[in-house]
Amino acid sequence: RRDRELLRLGVPEERLEMVRAVRTEDQLEELEERLPRDAFEALYMLAAGTDLEEVMRDYALPAGPVDTTDFAAALERDTSKRRFMVVDDDVELQKILEAPLEKWRVFLHPSQRRLVEWECNGPIRVLGGAGTGKTVVAMHRARWLVRKVFQRADERVLLTTFTANLATDIRENLKKICEPEELERIEVIHIDAWVSRYLRANKYPNRIVYSGQPAYRNLWKLALDNAPADMGLANSFYHEEWDRVILPQRVTSRMEYFRARRIGRGVALTRRQRADIWPVFEEMHIQLQQQGLRPAEMAMQDARELIQDGKSFRPYASVIVDEAQDMGTDAMKLLRSLIPEERSNDLFIVGDGHQRIYRNRFALSECGINIRGRSRKLRINYRTTEETRRFAISVLEGQQIDDLDQGEDTSAGYRSLMHGQPPEIGLLKSETEELDWIAERINQLLERDGSGSDICIVARTNRLVGHFEEGLKQRGLKTRRLSRDASDDRQHDGVRLATMHRVKGLEFRYVFLAAINEGVCPLDAAVENTEDPTERRSSELNERALFHVSASRAIRRLWVSSSGKPSCFLLTRNCC
Repeated sequence: RRDRELLRLGVPEERLEMVRAVRTEDQLEELEERLPRDAFEALYMLAAGTDLEEVMRDYALPAGPVDTTDFAAALERDTSKRRFMVVDDDVELQKILEAPLEKWRVFLHPSQRRLVEWECNGPIRVLGGAGTGKTVVAMHRARWLVRKVFQRADERVLLTTFTANLATDIRENLKKICEPEELERIEVIHIDAWVSRYLRANKYPNRIVYSGQPAYRNLWKLALDNAPADMGLANSFYHEEWDRVILPQRVTSRMEYFRARRIGRGVALTRRQRADIWPVFEEMHIQLQQQGLRPAEMAMQDARELIQDGKSFRPYASVIVDEAQDMGTDAMKLLRSLIPEERSNDLFIVGDGHQRIYRNRFALSECGINIRGRSRKLRINYRTTEETRRFAISVLEGQQIDDLDQGEDTSAGYRSLMHGQPPEIGLLKSETEELDWIAERINQLLERDGSGSDICIVARTNRLVGHFEEGLKQRGLKTRRLSRDASDDRQHDGVRLATMHRVKGLEFRYVFLAAINEGVCPLDAAVENTEDPTERRSSELNERALFHVSASRAIRRLWVSSSGKPSCFLLTRNCC
């Protein structure tokens, strides 16, 4: 790089020769303590392959002479805002000084402010790895919109996500940064709840059913009685064909099935074979109609049609989507329909394909959402140490990750600025030994820091969470299990326990990933219930992403343990 560019990125003149001599990432990291923080971040971005124009936009010092006596102007620069905060009065200062640690969790890093306050015509997509502050950006975006842009009482902002527990956590965190009158105009709700409420308000005659519910399983029992025995297709094939082909393309007749696209399905079907298996799906449609049931995907399609037909709908000024990678095609099409015409600040979409833990892959462009020229990426992990980040991301090495819009996303430039101890891995012989190992380390933490609410035990299934909850209680430890719908109130003491799915969106100073055993991570039931190689690979990737998400919840330190035969995630990166 030219000296002029390096100087604008904040490299001191006396360090130019040293920087020009860097040839490897290790050499660059050796300079971390000898360079200004912003200059080091910028150089790391460049070393990771980030475009120079993007780095200059985010990190460059102002061109031209600087008035060193103009302190007010200096404090308004982005580089200053990373380190200084200007308060308007004593009341605001007192609020900041008295704020508990919980409130600091939702403070916006100044480097993210540009995204929060980015005004442009049309949808915005923000990508970023675990810990880069995507959800914090989404929350502050909602506050900024109702505070600065949409200020009328009738202008509302929708902030939606995929799961109920994430919506609960976001709602609680917004209370820490918003005034009551602002909260009244920010609606936080997960997508399924929004659909259910809207359809009920419009006298929807059907009951919505979800995969895994008894009513849905009973439908499949009746439908699979029509499966041709001579084709030798597993029951899982029909479930997957329904989810991947029939529902997304709204196939309701045999002729429509003949024309349906089956891209990405691992089993090819002739026209005759499609005709032979169609009775299974026909029976599903018949039973749904007779019993007054609708799968969630159909319900979203119905809601979108009602909105497009002008049925009772109170419009939103803006829609913000958090954890968009898990939404799916029907959900994203529905959200587009809430603000059908592109306009200023209409859609703000944040997500990360590396954290997709549900099998709902989609492309924004196929959902009517054009993000061309309006996409940004967060690369600095402000949560975990670099040692934990490397461990967490390693399980996804060699995997192809999408960018939510038919492109590929990589972890290039994704980095933590904090350093600490590497994750400790305990390979124990028995469940009792594993519990003793975990309890010993928890007691050491409690003696040093004293708060059980800063510690979380994470396991793959509810059964395993119950096992560790009982085991820790027997060893004299106070515990608190995180439920699906309730937020984690840190005022209550006790070591937290949660499933891998529940811990998504949360963070703790200390995290224990427990029972990382063969057959558990990846979970046999999740990856072995299909004979389709494409579906199996997709399930394995979701399991890897789930492990990655769980490991990246740790702020200071991560422990990982197994009993018996350890998971391949602990033995090798690419064994599955």
